[in-house]
Amino acid sequence: MSFVPDTTISEHLLRRDRLIVVAGLTLICTISWAWIIGGAGTGMSSASMSTWQFPAPTGMKSMVMGWDVPYWLLMLSMWWIMMIAMMIPSATPMVLLYARVCRHAQKQGRMAKTLIPTMAFTLGYLLAWLVFSLAAVGLQWALEKAGLMHSMMMWSTSTKLSAAFLIMAGIYQLSPLKHVCLKHCRSPVDFLSRNFRSGHGGALFMGLHHGLYCVGCCWFLMVLLFAGGIMNLVWISGLAIIVLLEKLLPYGQWFARITGGLLLAGSVVLLVA
Repeated sequence: MSFVPDTTISEHLLRRDRLIVVAGLTLICTISWAWIIGGAGTGMSSASMSTWQFPAPTGMKSMVMGWDVPYWLLMLSMWWIMMIAMMIPSATPMVLLYARVCRHAQKQGRMAKTLIPTMAFTLGYLLAWLVFSLAAVGLQWALEKAGLMHSMMMWSTSTKLSAAFLIMAGIYQLSPLKHVCLKHCRSPVDFLSRNFRSGHGGALFMGLHHGLYCVGCCWFLMVLLFAGGIMNLVWISGLAIIVLLEKLLPYGQWFARITGGLLLAGSVVLLVA
């Protein structure tokens, strides 16, 4: 008499899908942060490019970097993995809710029993930040060519430019567009109920759709890295915390308004000082 298992391996795993998704997101986030802390392939430690001082020191000599194809790709990977490290924590509730919806659909026989849709959703979300990273690398190149950024330390060498970034970010934090995007990011149930699509392609599209709203919500905060230092761990971790609080606090939209006011006040102090 042969033994026939009641469930297949895939069904056994699906019963623990929440644990698997959390473990996977944690692993991706941990590896991303480790890579950033290790210097992101730049040949320098992130500690040497981090400072609490703002504006950052501008007296050190800046080397002219050759922007060949390998360097472009290095900067793109640096930005994208940095965005992954910063944004995965705030995106986790949405991914977990999507996985729960998929589990319910699978129990009803409306979806194949697999974790692939959740993986596709997450990939779509991260692709949205890849689009942002492409734009960020282009801006980094332009600022370096204009002599407004330190090519090695990767922070602004112009007080006026730093103040301009603070002003623009502060205004955007108070803008209607910011709060439309933030409201979307804070309402995962509403998003899934309105935009649910079946299939792996549908999951990828939904992740990309949600990710673009997330980019619209946070992109000006990410641009502040040009002022404080692209590889400055103080600013990277600080902005990641701000994004997380905006999305998870009960009064996150008021928190965003307060942040905007502080950024505008900081720009005034910077210009006067």
